[in-house]
Amino acid sequence: MSPISRRFLLIGIALGAATPAMAQDVPNIAAAADLRVALTDVAAAFKRDTGQEVKLTFGSSGTFFQQIQQGAPFQLFLSADEQYAIDLAKAGKAVNAGKLYAIGRLAVVAPKGSPLTLDSNLVGLRSALARGQITRFAIANPDHAPYGERAREALQHVKLWQPLAGKIVMGENVSQALQFATAGGAQGGIVSYALVLDPAFAARANYKLLPATWHQPLRQRMVLMKGANATAQRFYAYVQQPAARRILVRYGFALPGER
Repeated sequence: MSPISRRFLLIGIALGAATPAMAQDVPNIAAAADLRVALTDVAAAFKRDTGQEVKLTFGSSGTFFQQIQQGAPFQLFLSADEQYAIDLAKAGKAVNAGKLYAIGRLAVVAPKGSPLTLDSNLVGLRSALARGQITRFAIANPDHAPYGERAREALQHVKLWQPLAGKIVMGENVSQALQFATAGGAQGGIVSYALVLDPAFAARANYKLLPATWHQPLRQRMVLMKGANATAQRFYAYVQQPAARRILVRYGFALPGER
């Protein structure tokens, strides 16, 4: 082997040895879209307290479930529906069934200037529908977004799902549904309570919290993937600590075991 070939071989071996270590520095974390604001704050607190970083990707829980099953390189998954997390454990993708970290809530929202009058019983929505003032109403896609599924349940509970037929616009996830509801030509929508507690939200829209009894609980569970690195494991533990739990409460989440 020539000296040049030997030099490139040694460089290749060195790079190959370094790659796993570099990959361990910043783990990829998949998180339900309702966590976009709250978990970003948790990650900032984690970095401040530990000096370590994580890379957050937000989307619909059902989509992440499919991607992880197909080998997507996420090391931790925070789902908005605990069943997706449990099913990943059953499929052998996760270390175990993980931990319940939060209980989510729904809110009805409307952009400033909307004809929709907001209230916690959706009387205003019913009245606006009767007056023909609702042409577009946004929710997340119920087929793969837990908040969309629960929004549909809530509307069915008050018998407004059928009256809204043909007027529902669906976001790929609850964060996109919020965009549609407040800036996409819709008169309103039903989204995650946690997202509307973002201080930036108040400038463009209004909201009302909906009763938790109108839908199945949004039990949110997280699971570590097999092979998760030390930083991912530390972040998983950090989400269960008081500093992170205070942030979740600030954004309207109930904590496991609490009402």
